[in-house]
Amino acid sequence: MSERHDDAFEIRKDAAKFAHDRHFERDHRNNGEEDAHHDVRGHRNFIANFSKGLQHHGIGDEEVGEVIGDSYNSLLKALKSGKREDFKNILSGTSNNPTKLINPQSAYAFDLEGPDSHDLNIPPAPKITDAEAAGEMAELYWMAICRDVKFADFDASPIIADAVSDLSSNYSNYPVTPDSGNNIDHLKPVTSKNIFRGFTKDDIKGPYVSQFLLVDIPYGAITMSQTLRVIKPIDYLTNYSKWLNAQNGEHIDDIDEIDNSTRRIVYPRDLVHYVHHDALYEAYLNACLILLGSDASVNPGNPYANEDSKTQVGFGTFGGPHILSLVTEVATRALKAQWYQKWLVHRRLRPEAFGGLVHRKKVDRVNYSINEELFSTNSKVLAAINKFNKDKYNDDTYLLPQAFPEGAPTHPSYGSGHATVAGACVTILKYWFKEDTLIKDLKNFGGKGMQGPFMIDPNNDSNLTNNNVPNASELTVGGELNKVAANIASARNWAGVHYRSDYTQSVFLGEKVAIGILEEQAKTYNEKFSITFKKFDGSLQTISNG
Repeated sequence: MSERHDDAFEIRKDAAKFAHDRHFERDHRNNGEEDAHHDVRGHRNFIANFSKGLQHHGIGDEEVGEVIGDSYNSLLKALKSGKREDFKNILSGTSNNPTKLINPQSAYAFDLEGPDSHDLNIPPAPKITDAEAAGEMAELYWMAICRDVKFADFDASPIIADAVSDLSSNYSNYPVTPDSGNNIDHLKPVTSKNIFRGFTKDDIKGPYVSQFLLVDIPYGAITMSQTLRVIKPIDYLTNYSKWLNAQNGEHIDDIDEIDNSTRRIVYPRDLVHYVHHDALYEAYLNACLILLGSDASVNPGNPYANEDSKTQVGFGTFGGPHILSLVTEVATRALKAQWYQKWLVHRRLRPEAFGGLVHRKKVDRVNYSINEELFSTNSKVLAAINKFNKDKYNDDTYLLPQAFPEGAPTHPSYGSGHATVAGACVTILKYWFKEDTLIKDLKNFGGKGMQGPFMIDPNNDSNLTNNNVPNASELTVGGELNKVAANIASARNWAGVHYRSDYTQSVFLGEKVAIGILEEQAKTYNEKFSITFKKFDGSLQTISNG
């Protein structure tokens, strides 16, 4: 027993040394905007940084809508010191039941597995002066206008056609698609087939919504239907006074208005509703249960998938209980890595706040240094959003309509927690399951006796059909896993609370977290294995203890 006790200690030391010696990313740079923008007196005004929940100048002030310097500096003081006392003394925007900042001290947490949160990075966020930011904001305005267009109707929708025309013609650095090495590619031309979709090659195959968000979920003896309560098509914070109250941290209940019917995910607003209330790993746990219930093949490198395992099967290691815990285990570690980026590095303003800058530049002629492509006479998006706000809500504004009643959460925009968790959890699933398995070959997929892939029945939004699914013979397990990551991450963009780059950069961060955890865990198994899977940029990654 003492020998085993010592062996356990040595394995832990070995994993710790491996983690310590792993390459870590030292270059934690933000985009410099905290020091770039100043008021008429030459003081930094922090207009391009996150400030929701802090004190803002009120209506009647020359700097209306801008954060008050002392309040923002009290946040910076706390973030620099990390002292609990300084966090208690942050100058909040309202004393009447304020909306509190979400977990900035998570940025300082250590972990006992995987890369340390401070050892990973994402590149600087686009500046409000950049063409990329103009394109991202234009995309969000169009997403708000298109929230209630059925995914299946994108090809025929005149609103989608207007968005395609604008986004494909008027933004010189949109959409940007980085890979894990931050090499840049673009999806242009934007079409009705790829608009608002993810950046992998799999994201543009088949229906917009991943199979893993459509089919029923086997949950032990229970079968769960993936139908949602339908929320009413209402947007929020298009009124400037209400918008300003939200920036000051006025508490707004995050309760959606429900119309008491149910359906599967048919509209973008349905995806928005999903990510408003999901457990962060929910979609990926569900995907895992669906694959296990379909007897999906495991990765060929799994030690119990080869000839050496004729007498045994996996269970606590390399079996069902292992993957079900592993796919959720990475979520909190992914969040810690992202919360470091959000609070201690980037502090990017939310799209909700960017809309406030656009509104003041258009209405009050304030000379904010926003990239002019957004204001070009060729672009129709600002006229479209102003008309949308006036026609639907009688608000003559250029604010970005929010899908959540409370608007954006009270933590910085860059990067996205949902997207980081998506990157981590989907990486685990691609490591575990055979990625090139065709959906059409999964015999019990969805548990309905039909054989996938599926799409929403055009005659009934609650039913599925396996007739006429686009690219049906090309849809694979790995491809639909990539797509579910894009669906969930982009749903936060559909809500108006994140930008495209918040999503694209964050899935790579989550991927790195998951790979680090898998590398360290590899040292703990008696089985010998070598598992290779495809990363989000298409390159291959191998985890081995051979």
